[in-house]
Amino acid sequence: MQHCAESGQAQIHIWQAPAGWVVPRRYTQAPGWRAVESVAKVQVRASGGGLVAQGPGIWNLSLVWHDLTGGPLRSSMIYASLCARLGLAFRSLGLVTHTGEAPGSLCDGRFNLLADGRKLAGTAQAWRRLAGQQIGLFHAVFFLRVNPETLAEDANRLEEHLGHTVRYLAASMTSLHREVGNPGNATAPEERFLAALTASLQGVFHPLPGHERRP
Repeated sequence: MQHCAESGQAQIHIWQAPAGWVVPRRYTQAPGWRAVESVAKVQVRASGGGLVAQGPGIWNLSLVWHDLTGGPLRSSMIYASLCARLGLAFRSLGLVTHTGEAPGSLCDGRFNLLADGRKLAGTAQAWRRLAGQQIGLFHAVFFLRVNPETLAEDANRLEEHLGHTVRYLAASMTSLHREVGNPGNATAPEERFLAALTASLQGVFHPLPGHERRP
């Protein structure tokens, strides 16, 4: 975000992390927090929300941009615009998505990307004022090749160790590989999706229509 403020250029990072969990700070107040720290890789984030999984088959997008409008920001419009671009990448593989909640999924929210009502990706955004400018961070987590049953079991076990009553449902989540497989194509769907995602986000200097320009 600091580099974006200094350069005025948007940045796109598509990345993976080691297997583990990212939790909001309130989780550190859970009765079983100290015990969980000793048996699982857990990272605490400053923002709210719920439990987020990381690891093999899960990819992240971090898009950082410099606000050009100078006016008040409407987070729902930014979510809608960027989720539409993410949807284009999925559509290139023949998968139609829409935004909405998926009760029973990890870190559920209004701007999940869903396939037939099942969570395929989650999104978040954050803002900082740097060098007198508004810098936005849009983040998405994609389930590209995961087993929803295993994911739900592992997440439920973690919540149980923490002493929480929340439980997750495998039927509320899905993955790109489960939805489209690899029919007659030598290139894995994950690779095709990531290439399409990169292409759909090129030139995004600001996520709202009418505020884009190429570097």
